[in-house]
Amino acid sequence: MNLKVFILAAATIGVGLVELIVGGILPVMADDLQVNLGTAGQLISVFALIYAISGPVLLSLTAKIERKRLYLIALFIFFLGNVMTYFSPNFLLVMVARVITAMSTALVVVLSLTITAKIVEPAHRAKALGFIYMGISSSLVLGVPIGIIITDHFGWRTIFLGIAFLSLMSIVFISLFLERIPTERVQPLSVQIKSLGNIKIASAHLATMFMLAGHYTLYAYFTPFLETAFHLNQNWISICYFLFGLSAICGGALGGALADRIGSQKSILLVISSFAIVLFLLPYSTFSFPLFLVAMMLWGALSWSLAPPQQNYIIQIDPDASDIQQSINNSALQIGISLGSAIGGVVLAHTSSLISTAHVGAGVVVIALICGIISLTRSSGIDQAEM
Repeated sequence: MNLKVFILAAATIGVGLVELIVGGILPVMADDLQVNLGTAGQLISVFALIYAISGPVLLSLTAKIERKRLYLIALFIFFLGNVMTYFSPNFLLVMVARVITAMSTALVVVLSLTITAKIVEPAHRAKALGFIYMGISSSLVLGVPIGIIITDHFGWRTIFLGIAFLSLMSIVFISLFLERIPTERVQPLSVQIKSLGNIKIASAHLATMFMLAGHYTLYAYFTPFLETAFHLNQNWISICYFLFGLSAICGGALGGALADRIGSQKSILLVISSFAIVLFLLPYSTFSFPLFLVAMMLWGALSWSLAPPQQNYIIQIDPDASDIQQSINNSALQIGISLGSAIGGVVLAHTSSLISTAHVGAGVVVIALICGIISLTRSSGIDQAEM
């Protein structure tokens, strides 16, 4: 695999950590910043919202800036945002810093995806994108346990100082190893948004959104699920999260390799349908902890296997606007995370059953499958009249 792809994936890990790492340390941050837990929780919600909106918008606004230069600028702003978080004396400044890091993270991630798609051969593109998604998934799923460990030993502010250092390392490696990436013609933002009126494209993005929404319907409440099903202590819960995280990381590579072998379209259908089945059956494996671990790791691997073939498919169906479509798909992923967490909360409020979150989540994934089928069965190519 191209060394540059590994460097871009490593940079993605560094910036991706900042999003959900807050989840495991909210009580500590709330206490230190003298706000209640609900208020502190807005640090996650606002980040996800800003991330989802800013990716496509910033990519369009910066269309004339050479890609390597833009990448370095975004990384430096991300560095400043994390330094600001470290020194912020109150909640308001921490929130401002979260907005800054959300915007820069969105730009860095989408640039990692679009640059990767340009520097590798088309035959290996899905696999290369899979490595980028390994970075995204690893930062999201391993951030929480890493944050808890660092906070327990050094305090929560140290986390953001460490992330700032990682971004500086990324700046060095990107400067040394990545060549200049010329800009390409980018359509106006209004035209790009109008492309979502094309059913083939819109349903592909919806498939990503509902896939992640179904996943987070259960995953957002995974800790209480483990406590209820197995009465595990914190050490065993951390082990489960770690195993899940390793599986999710491998899932990105699995999805990319699968797409290169059997094609993106077949991979999309196989991954989504398999994920729905595994998620539905997961609660029935809890009679045996070893069996549950196997099912859990399969769930984890499939949870991030869709992104590489989906991104490759989007590039294929709309090559002229592939950058913005990749960005929109990444935003759909973020919206799916927020939507799934909300759906899980509603399910628990009405049923008080954690098993129901898995079943409802599987139902949401079925919606993703329907969206995928709609996209795949539409005529190929983009009707320019619709654009």
